[in-house]
Amino acid sequence: MKDPIVSCSWLHKNLDNPELIILDASQKDHNIQIKRARFFDLKNTFSDQGSMLPNMLPSALVFQKECRNLGISAQSKIVVYDNLGIYTSPRVWWMFKTMGHKQVSILDGGLPAWLKEGHETEPFQERHFERGNFEAKYHPELVKNLDDVANNLSTKDALVIDARSEERFKGMAPEPREGLSSGHIPHSINLPFKKVLHDGKYKPKEELSKIFGDMNLGDSPLIFSCGSGITACIIMLAAEMATENDKSVYDGSWTEWGQSENMPIEREGPP
Repeated sequence: MKDPIVSCSWLHKNLDNPELIILDASQKDHNIQIKRARFFDLKNTFSDQGSMLPNMLPSALVFQKECRNLGISAQSKIVVYDNLGIYTSPRVWWMFKTMGHKQVSILDGGLPAWLKEGHETEPFQERHFERGNFEAKYHPELVKNLDDVANNLSTKDALVIDARSEERFKGMAPEPREGLSSGHIPHSINLPFKKVLHDGKYKPKEELSKIFGDMNLGDSPLIFSCGSGITACIIMLAAEMATENDKSVYDGSWTEWGQSENMPIEREGPP
């Protein structure tokens, strides 16, 4: 499982591997799941419930405890999927990487691809599992906060890449969250997450390499941002397959930056 993505055929062939754990990270209501999948409740269990910001990374201790409750252990080989194809699953991939677990991949195409290929599902259900021995080993270099990104405005050490749509990035479309300013972090560049996907799957590595190659990134560290830290991870995973640059996610993303009174904002459209 060296690749950050696996195909439906690979997963189907490896379903009986006793070390394999399949995590369903879907956020929308759904009534079916891949056989023996375990529900990874990204919104309620695996987000910092004490934060005013959505989807924030929980503490290492909370993450460790909840992973153990799901029966996840140090030797577990994890495959994550969601029911939108590629949406929340890369966020979970990044979270496990941040917590020091290397054996994690996402299912390319997610549940829609699995169904299209005719593989077996079962009714959605929550189960209780034998407690695992997962140990979280936090990697702070994979996470950036408001101060990190603000300091980068002057140092320009890293490049900030924003996964939101071009209209939102330019401030020509309103943000979905009420009261949030439109526009983008100064000096950031825009790569809408849909541009690295095709038909619910990641584009081939050659196409991803061209996308990032055309951005003239050099060897700069890359900080990925979006609305609330979800789609930033989609383009981070794409970059993982295409570049050698150091990579991190601005966890608060635009929801934090756009409501912070003292942070500068660039826009091309109306405020």
